[in-house]
Amino acid sequence: MASALCYLLGFITGIIFLVVEPYSRNRNVRFHAFQSIFLNVAMIVGWIVLMILGMALNVIPVLGTILMVVLHFGYMLGTFGLWLYLLIKTFGGARVVLPVIGPMAEKQASA
Repeated sequence: MASALCYLLGFITGIIFLVVEPYSRNRNVRFHAFQSIFLNVAMIVGWIVLMILGMALNVIPVLGTILMVVLHFGYMLGTFGLWLYLLIKTFGGARVVLPVIGPMAEKQASA
């Protein structure tokens, strides 16, 4: 249950579970807390890149605006879907290791 809660409010609950005892000593909870933090940082970076791309697409009057709206909607839907998937799978007891940030989270959790 604590592992799933690491994803609930993103990096905020990730940090909380890294600080609060006895969860801070549980390797599985630490892994999910670090993965939640890394995932939310990656989502924020992705959102910033998308905003910059949106400003660049704004040069094209109508098509740029439509493309920007479609990209933003797709990004928000994808990140929400990934968040929900991680929350549900982790609540069910599965350990989902994301491609790039998962190994980084495992390394931090074992340190």
